[in-house]
Parts: sequence; structure tokens; C-alpha cells
Amino acid sequence: MNSFSGPGTPPPGCPAHHGGSPAQDAATRIPLYGPEFAADPQAYYEAMRAYGPAAPVELAPGVDATLVTDYAAALQVLQNPDAFTRDSRRWRALEDGFLPQDSPVLGMMGYRPNVLFADGAEHLRLRQAVSDSLARLDAYRVSRHVERVSAYLADQFKYKGTVDLLNDYAKPLTFLVFNELFGASAEIGDRLIHGFTGIFDGIDAESANQELAGSLIQLVAQKRAEPGDDITSWMMEHPAKLSDEEMLHQITIMLGAGIEPERNLIANGLLLILSDERFFGGLYGGGLLVEDALNEVLWNSPPIANYATHFPVRDTELGGVKLPAYSPVLISFAAANTDPALSSSRQMLSKRAHLAWGAGPHACPIKESASLIATGAIERLLNEVPDIELAVPAESLEWRPGVFHRALSALPARFTPVQRPTTPATAADRGPTVGSGQARGRAERKGWWSSFLNWWRV
Repeated sequence: MNSFSGPGTPPPGCPAHHGGSPAQDAATRIPLYGPEFAADPQAYYEAMRAYGPAAPVELAPGVDATLVTDYAAALQVLQNPDAFTRDSRRWRALEDGFLPQDSPVLGMMGYRPNVLFADGAEHLRLRQAVSDSLARLDAYRVSRHVERVSAYLADQFKYKGTVDLLNDYAKPLTFLVFNELFGASAEIGDRLIHGFTGIFDGIDAESANQELAGSLIQLVAQKRAEPGDDITSWMMEHPAKLSDEEMLHQITIMLGAGIEPERNLIANGLLLILSDERFFGGLYGGGLLVEDALNEVLWNSPPIANYATHFPVRDTELGGVKLPAYSPVLISFAAANTDPALSSSRQMLSKRAHLAWGAGPHACPIKESASLIATGAIERLLNEVPDIELAVPAESLEWRPGVFHRALSALPARFTPVQRPTTPATAADRGPTVGSGQARGRAERKGWWSSFLNWWRV
């Protein structure tokens, strides 16, 4: 692995690394894949600033793009849909057959008929169906469900004294909460979790994709026959009158864009709280709140670090950087949020001023609920195991390679095990009735969602 002496040290592939200037070596692209970038992306972002507001990058072998690192330039792209389309069918290199068809980034950047890749009137129609349905979520209902799921998951590990806070807490929590919000039954919920897990983790992705598609078809059919008090049913009732196919694609993007970032927001927030003495008053005597920690994560380590692919509709310039027509332009939310031009005023900016939720017509429509879920999940965990601490030094943690996210591979923690109750909790307590070993085995056999439902109904 390459090492850097500090922020601003040019990474390999940057013209400044070789003593040249961007103007002298404009063809050189900075690779944003592999363990070097994952280990220290900020060093890369600092080096990219030598190019101006945007830099030439390579997202994966053979996939060239431009990454916007300047805050003002990012807003210019995000808020100007007339000049920048989101429809990746117009991606010139892809259309001309110059991209590897097995490229790992095509899953995130290739066209799908959903709100993320739509423009104009079609985007507005789909966006209204999505936004109006999400707006019907009741904050109390969301909070109560997060509490129930948190209690269930804590019951799987609180008697042991150790836990991987990413894979044993944040990851299943987001799946279980979103299953509830979209009205998935036990069987469908288990299939959704299996499908998304396989796609996210790259394990038998083709089979996982088939499982996901089948579960979504089943969910849509079930809600057509028996609508409920959930997002899926609300979207069906919307005046936009989405077809079954449109429903499938909107639910896919809503779940995919919700689950992965949410679990990373929770994990990154926990990492900050457990490694920074300003937070977690119960352990370190700090005075800042969970909301403060999450706000800092969204500014400095957003779970979606680089995305929002746009395509200029004509040859143009962005702060002097040339952007060829229909070439991909991505927004670095992580770099834009740490733009040195903001350094003197960042602490005075509104909590909503960061770009972690995007901006413009494609801004995240579920940011309020996402913040509520993350806050509730962290607060409930700290209440369940108040002396929890990292099991390894923070600097030794590994980050998953990938250009789009800022995501840990694991977050091991330890705490004083909770004493197992001598009598089972009552149904009125809605508490656990089995030990963590039995509960884990049951979850593995039946699936997280059906196991949770069984636990809650006891």
C-alpha cells in the first residue's frame, strides 16, 4: 500500500506526484479504486484540488470521469438540470462500446428506469410519487420501530461482551427498519434481505439479483391485492398511477439508496462517538450529542462519498475545467464538504448546508427519516450497553474499497456483558425470551425479518 506523508501529498497518478502540472499532464487520471484510496481518500481529494474545481479520475479500470471537488462548483452542477442530464443512456463512451461490460461501476452508473436517472417531466412525476409517499411517514412510528429493532438486535449480543457494530447491528437494523416501512411480510422480508445482501457484498450477485427481483414482484402483487399502511401501498395510491414495473424500479432504488448509506451513517457515527472524547458523555465525560456526531459525519465522512452522476448536454467548462459532452461528471460530496474555501465559516453554516444529502431536484427525499433512524439506533445502543468501547484502535480499522461510499469493513467493540435475566421477559415487556446463542441460530435459520417478527410477537 502506498503511504502519504500528510494531507495534500499527491497520490500516485496525480501529475503533481511527478512534479508536473495539471496543464502539462491533463491526460493523467487519478485512480479512485483499491485499498490506497479507501485508506485515505482525503489525501486524494487534496491532491485533486491542484486541477481546479474538478479533476480527471478513473473510477475503475477503463472508466474515465471527472470528479467535482469544489463546493460552489458542485452546487452549480446539482442545481442545473438543463445543462447536466442524469440519463446515463447518453453516456457517450458506454454508447460507443468503449467501456468494459463487466465493470463494477456499471451497477451504480448504468441506466435504470427510476427517479434517479430521469429528467424533466418524467422525473417530476416519479419524484412526486416517491416524495409524497415518504412524507406520510410518522416520526413517532419510525422511532418506535427503531427502538424495537434495536432492542431485538441488542438481545443477540449484549450477554456476550463483544459485537461487530457494523455487521451485527447497523447492517441488520437498516434492513429490518426498511422492511417495516415498506410493508414486507416475513417471507418477502427475508428474501429482500438475502437479495440485497448478496448484491451489496458481491456474493453470488446474479442469484441475489434474481432473488431481489422475485421478492419485489411478490411485494407489489401483495400490496395490489391487500394495501396497507406502508410506503409501497402509498405509492400505489398516488395520483401518478405508477405501473407495476415502475413500482418495482422505484422501490429498488429507494431501498438500495436507503439501506447501504443508512448503515454506513450509523457505523461512521458510532466510530466517531467511540473514538472522540468530545462525544459519549457516559464514558468520556464529553458534552456533545448524537445529533452533533452525525452532523459531523455528514460533513467530514459522508456515507455516500462520490456519486450523483451527471452528463453535460454539450461541451462546457466548469471553473475553467473542460467537460466533454455526455462524459460522466460525479460530485464528491466528501471533498466538497471539506473545501478549504469553507474553512472559515463551516462551523457557522446551517446543519443543512453540507451536501451529503445532495442538492437540487435530485436531493435525497428521506433525509429527515434517515437522520431519525440513525439517531435512534445509536442512542438505544448506548443505553443498552453504556460502557461500550472500540475493541481495536480506530486507526487500525479497515475501510471497504470503492469509489462511491465511505464504508467500514467491520467495527468491533467490547463492553461489560449484561447479566442474563433469571426469568424470561413478559410479552408486555416486549423483551427477549431466549439467549443470544439461540436467537442467533434462529435468525440464521429463519432469516432476520421473520425471526424479529417472531421475537416481537412473543
